[in-house]
Amino acid sequence: MIKKLSTTLLLAALAWNVSAQDATVTIHANDGKSTICKEIYGQFAEHLGSCIYGGLWVGENSPIPNVNGYRKDVFDALKALNVPVLRWPGGCFADDYHWMDGIGPKSQRPSLRNNNWGGTIEDNSFGTHEFLNLCEMLGCEPYISGNVGSGTVKEMAQWVEYMTSDGDTPMARLRRQNGRDKAWHVKYFGLGNEAWGCGGNMTAEYYSNEYKKFNTYLRDYSNNKLYRIASGASDYDYDWTTTLMKNIGNRMNAISVHYYTVKDWDHKGKATIFTPEEYYLTLDKCLDVDNVVRKHCAIMDEADPDNKIALLVDEWGTWWDEEPGTIPGHLFQQNTMRDAMVASLMLNIFHKYTYRVKMCNIAQVVNVLQSMILTDQKGTGHMVLTPTYHVFEMYKGFQEATWLPLDLQCENTKASNGNNVAKVSASAAKMKDGSLIVALSNVMLDQPQEVTINIDGFSAKTMTGRILNSKNITDYNDFEHSNVVTPKEMKDLKVKKNALTVKMPAQSIIVLNIK
Repeated sequence: MIKKLSTTLLLAALAWNVSAQDATVTIHANDGKSTICKEIYGQFAEHLGSCIYGGLWVGENSPIPNVNGYRKDVFDALKALNVPVLRWPGGCFADDYHWMDGIGPKSQRPSLRNNNWGGTIEDNSFGTHEFLNLCEMLGCEPYISGNVGSGTVKEMAQWVEYMTSDGDTPMARLRRQNGRDKAWHVKYFGLGNEAWGCGGNMTAEYYSNEYKKFNTYLRDYSNNKLYRIASGASDYDYDWTTTLMKNIGNRMNAISVHYYTVKDWDHKGKATIFTPEEYYLTLDKCLDVDNVVRKHCAIMDEADPDNKIALLVDEWGTWWDEEPGTIPGHLFQQNTMRDAMVASLMLNIFHKYTYRVKMCNIAQVVNVLQSMILTDQKGTGHMVLTPTYHVFEMYKGFQEATWLPLDLQCENTKASNGNNVAKVSASAAKMKDGSLIVALSNVMLDQPQEVTINIDGFSAKTMTGRILNSKNITDYNDFEHSNVVTPKEMKDLKVKKNALTVKMPAQSIIVLNIK
């Protein structure tokens, strides 16, 4: 048995020496200027499928353990992520949502049909109070998406007053009648969602006028100052950004853009069954967000050279076919190591543009699309953390750290469409304690990578790290096998004469702390 094991280890070592590729990362530790806003690690919760009901909210009388109606295991998992901002109530649902339906005694709240997502009956038991109280408990900023598509100016203006006025105003009195004396702090407010599509099928010119009309009547109450967000473009629609920058300008604090890693909307593919060719095509689409963000930023740089208006990627992520046996329109999908790789590459790219990109919101937080958490809807009370959750948890140290420019030298592989995909992705930042955090991703399915890290202006003494990988890129966590893809501590990380070398297995994500 010992001889057989020794032979196996020898063959593994030989395989590493034959297959390992070289990559070099040079980090410029003294050239950091921009802070990575913690809001880049934002989340998104829409009234869609079981994201809210059965995900975040089970109600006070549920047999599933809860804290004031919020599912306890989900709440605890999100608290551990340091969620900085949570967007609600949509998405497409936002422009069908009328906020007064979701206040007052739950037994008296009217029901409605969720026209966008499966025709599910929405009972409005989770409304303004439930959402804003959850944000307070999580210690995160709420991001409200207001209804421009089917709502009125008066309705939106009254919602802002209801949430944020501490004075003797009609909506503040109504809020107090409903059990909340003190106004909430609500910073982020979006005027509509996807106005070019489900938010009203508007042109950019028409939406610009609607934005200005609605925005005129949104007041800043008490000590609350709204951060006003315009409904921006879908990925490659650069004309939309150009028009809004020209027509709205400094009336907005930010403009959004949405980007999903989908190659073909008619044939999105299965979440857990895919070929190597499909995997690399997914990464090619994922990496193209770099071009999209760069071009939107360039338009904004020209119109706003003082960088007063931010770009928010407030919807992003993977979008696969719904899992068999789930409710159509509820967008429940599994989450594999491939999704974790997409999350890692996207976050690395967002860091690069942090001078203007001030918030990103992955879609979505529980049970929908590229979620952090999956909960069992059969009443068992089971919950599982996805590979994407683990990426966000490993990357927590990037929040509010100073982004550091770096030079990356590595080989490319080719996707089946002929586009190059870099074999390694990297990002680095300096944390407040002076140590460095470095993220490395080896996207290759069959090749380890030996990465040499050089650091200008920093004397490295120790290095620790964690790794997320799995035997197969199709591996995922489910309710019976919840730890198939989980982070592990790395061993034998040594610094020799300020030379740092990291051996990365195939399809792996590593986050290092260097002191």
